[in-house]
Amino acid sequence: MSKSFEKYQKRRLRSSYISVVISISLVLFLLGVLGLLVLNTKRVSDYFKESAAITLFLKNEVSQDKILNLQVSIDEEPFTRSTTFISKEEAAEMYKEENGEDFMEFLGYNPLENSIDIYLKADYVTPEKMEEIEKKYKENQFVSSISYDKPLIDLLTQNVRRISLFILLFCALASLVVVVLINSSIRLSVYSKRFTIKTMQLVGATKRFIRRPFIWKSIKLGMVGALVAIAGLIGLLVYLDKIFPAFGMMDDRVMLAGLFGAVFLAGIVLTWLSTYLATQRFLNLRTDELYY
Repeated sequence: MSKSFEKYQKRRLRSSYISVVISISLVLFLLGVLGLLVLNTKRVSDYFKESAAITLFLKNEVSQDKILNLQVSIDEEPFTRSTTFISKEEAAEMYKEENGEDFMEFLGYNPLENSIDIYLKADYVTPEKMEEIEKKYKENQFVSSISYDKPLIDLLTQNVRRISLFILLFCALASLVVVVLINSSIRLSVYSKRFTIKTMQLVGATKRFIRRPFIWKSIKLGMVGALVAIAGLIGLLVYLDKIFPAFGMMDDRVMLAGLFGAVFLAGIVLTWLSTYLATQRFLNLRTDELYY
């Protein structure tokens, strides 16, 4: 009979530990996802910003050598990420493919102009800086006109600021929820052993001696939960990198190592702190208060 009871107690204890590990790993996984969101917000916004281009339309009399020299000078500018030269013949072919019409058959000539697309670095994709660049090249003798999507740039700049602020507020709130959830899981685990804690205290054990095994056990559970959460984050990153390879979410290994280290450390610190507070609470209760 006693052996059966011991087996039952061991199974119950293992089940309790497993549920705590699952709770901790899920909460730390959420914390890691929030970390990824914060760290990649700028990367994603930069990707969309650097997709915007300023197009310089060139006068027809400008020779290829002069166009090449102009493109080289643009490439050397601090705001330039890359440039692309598009001849008027290429532009006509692109228009034909996109619209299914060959306007040259009606006109008998190609009215389009050679052009250079300037793709800017993300820090320069703002309405003010793009206006400065536009003003600079309007004065160039080889340039006939300049074009870029001003409303899109304004909208992109405003939305990036709003989304960044929203993400920071959301992450702050979610981090608070994470702490509360981990604290609740640990408190429930310690609550089931409140009578053991009080018994040890009644026979003369010090508070530090009583707390030590509970804290060490919780730290080990936190470490296991953190490792499970990190494995989940790696799987998520691999999946996202396959779907959105242009974002390069796995390129910065140092940043990812720092994030994983932070998740692992959070698993240790939060479980240690929650266990300390939970055991301290039951140590300070009177015996008759343990039943409530």
